[in-house]
Amino acid sequence: MPIQARYLFTASMDVQPDKEAVFNEVYDTEHVPLLQNVPGVISIARLKTEELTMILGGERQTIVAEGEPRYSAIYEIESPEVLTSDSWAAAVDHGRWPDEVRPYTTNRRHVLRRLLLS
Repeated sequence: MPIQARYLFTASMDVQPDKEAVFNEVYDTEHVPLLQNVPGVISIARLKTEELTMILGGERQTIVAEGEPRYSAIYEIESPEVLTSDSWAAAVDHGRWPDEVRPYTTNRRHVLRRLLLS
């Protein structure tokens, strides 16, 4: 799928193992749908880190990304202002996320990137 927006925002984190099921359920059924309805959010994709083995410099190597969070979500957004809008603020603190999920996440990373080439 081609990137449609000029900005990508990523939210990455780990979650306590005993909270992983509720984390995934709330993320998929509440958090993503709420954020998808925020004006300026074009698309959202969730990802889970997997082991990486590849050919690099002619050698098969397993790459260990130490300290990288296990889960990430990529948000295609129209502008950085989406992240400071009232709609965004309401969506990220709605539903079960603030009380049942957020307190059990660690190693959180939030990154905004601007598309250089389309």
